Amino acid sequence: MEYLGEGLPRHTFPLFLKRLLALVDNPTLFMAVVAILWRIWRSQNWVVFEGNQFGIPALMRQFHQQYEEWVSLSTGPVPTSIMPARVSLNPAGDNRVVCLWDGATKRGSHSAGGMVLLNPDRAILLAKGVQFQSMDDPMIVELLVLREAIVWCLELGFSDVRFEGDAKVLIDKVNKEDTRDNRVGAVLEEIMYYVHAHAGLAVLFVGRSNNRVAHLVARKALSLYLAISRHFDFQTWLISRM
Repeated sequence: MEYLGEGLPRHTFPLFLKRLLALVDNPTLFMAVVAILWRIWRSQNWVVFEGNQFGIPALMRQFHQQYEEWVSLSTGPVPTSIMPARVSLNPAGDNRVVCLWDGATKRGSHSAGGMVLLNPDRAILLAKGVQFQSMDDPMIVELLVLREAIVWCLELGFSDVRFEGDAKVLIDKVNKEDTRDNRVGAVLEEIMYYVHAHAGLAVLFVGRSNNRVAHLVARKALSLYLAISRHFDFQTWLISRM
């Protein structure tokens, strides 16, 4: 092992994490430790490379945001993703699809999101609902839904997609690459990573009236919170409402 300066091992941090993994058998506690370490690292980069001022209160706010986000996306008895029971979609051919997305929150409780894939003629191809535990900040929820929509489309094989939503402030942040908001900066960075990595992805603003189907799915997913089944056929349900 190589040493630096006053005898500080070069690989101190990797060894620390290795020992932590061996000692901490509580997944929730381990997630909290990793979240605070991640936020410290990100804050250091903002200070060193971008010249931003950063205080302890802002660091703690970001830690709580990161921790709650990870908890909300972890698997457990409460479903975090409700998929249709049957998916019959072949991404081969014309992949120029539209993905509408929207979030819904119940203050002090939980939140959900809806996303709907449309073909170039605006016909419904597929719909999906997602749920988030311990998360009721509308701004963060909207971004989490957009991120989930992007990952969903890529997993289905679509890399040429217009993601249309009615959260104008957040969409402007994505397109201007504005990550200065400490509340949502981490999620914005993930979204921009996907957009940069796939030239066919675009995030566009549409009015609420043009995003109605995603709003319906989001509200339905919100109403299904604590549902016993992880499967709900959003596509059939949505088409029945049209």
